[in-house]
Amino acid sequence: MSRNFDSLIVGGGNSGAQTALALRDAGYGGSIGIVTAERHPPYERPPLSKDYLSGIRTEAELLLRPEAFWSRAEVDVVTERRVIRVRAGEHLAVLNDGQEVSYGKLVWATGGEPRKLNLPGADLQGVFTFRTLDDARAVKEATGSARSAVIIGGGYIGLEAAAAFRKAGLPVAVLEAQDRLLARVTGPDVSDFFLQMHRKAGVDVRLGVGVEAITGKLGRAAAVRLSGGEELAADLVLVGIGLIPNSGILAEAGAACSNGVDIDSRCRTTLSDVYAVGDVANFASEFSATGARVRLESVPNSAEHARIAAADITGTAPPAPAVPWFWSSQYNMKLQTAGLITGYGQTILRGDPSTGKFSVLYLHNGAVIGVDAINNTKDFVQGKALVAARAVVDPELAADPRLLLTDAIRTPQAAAS
Repeated sequence: MSRNFDSLIVGGGNSGAQTALALRDAGYGGSIGIVTAERHPPYERPPLSKDYLSGIRTEAELLLRPEAFWSRAEVDVVTERRVIRVRAGEHLAVLNDGQEVSYGKLVWATGGEPRKLNLPGADLQGVFTFRTLDDARAVKEATGSARSAVIIGGGYIGLEAAAAFRKAGLPVAVLEAQDRLLARVTGPDVSDFFLQMHRKAGVDVRLGVGVEAITGKLGRAAAVRLSGGEELAADLVLVGIGLIPNSGILAEAGAACSNGVDIDSRCRTTLSDVYAVGDVANFASEFSATGARVRLESVPNSAEHARIAAADITGTAPPAPAVPWFWSSQYNMKLQTAGLITGYGQTILRGDPSTGKFSVLYLHNGAVIGVDAINNTKDFVQGKALVAARAVVDPELAADPRLLLTDAIRTPQAAAS
């Protein structure tokens, strides 16, 4: 590998790869290197818990670009290397093999590491976290011989995995410490829908429960013991309890960090010529109803950050801020979310959840700040536009699924009355 890059990207996930692509799309002629701790070229991460685990997509189909593309684009992808130190004043990155690589611009796209359990039995064979392709491969292989599974954590990763396990015919329980599923990212109506959907699919969902230990036999997981003493048989245990951003190296280098690496509107950190993008970046979003800084784990956010950082590096105009959006696929259900579902003071339910097609609007001071659309692409598209416009809607009209969401927008005169 080269010991010098005009732009060095640390992290070979979606945000790192998209930054390299955005630079080349902008006509950037400088040298680009991507350093990734993984042994694979850049690939898509979200389908791991959706299409890959359920057998819909192969590993080759996960690649963001064919492996040969990167050399043609003159992007040097260096696998199985980690940056262990950044000497920002010298514009140097130190790798785990001792090499020192100089850079003109550094883009930190390291994402995060799965949060691990701190309890007895967490290191037994058969206990998995889920972040990388190698993680997903190990879980998929274990699914073939497992007799029963327990998933600790009722977030998107856990629920998507539960759907894949049930498709494979595997008995599965989901344990969630809070009193509802997806409590951090959605409202009660959607949480209840997911609860009922998974229970109908045969998932044993337990809410408001704690885990005391994972017990084993001959070094392998055998059961999960709950705080009350009950044991659930499981020779496959998947832990999905959140992500810890990989910000420590930049923090040691002097970058301001708070739940990730702090960045400004141009994805610049507090270190000169150092950017942060994607899951690891903490930023002020104009779509936050509370005004709090956010760290978003989504492909659209990674792509937007990549374009913003590339624009700043190339001295071109940055893209306008885009409405955050997310998606999840489970069984025959597709959830599409637009906006940030925090700080809302009112919800509007459109349609009947029992039909499997409905939407929920989230309002702050009368304005739409978010929408969850279940099997309802039309409401997702229109709701996203309402979030972008900070539109004020008539609650009664917005609740009528026979009407278009745009029909519920209040005119300035009506809103003032």
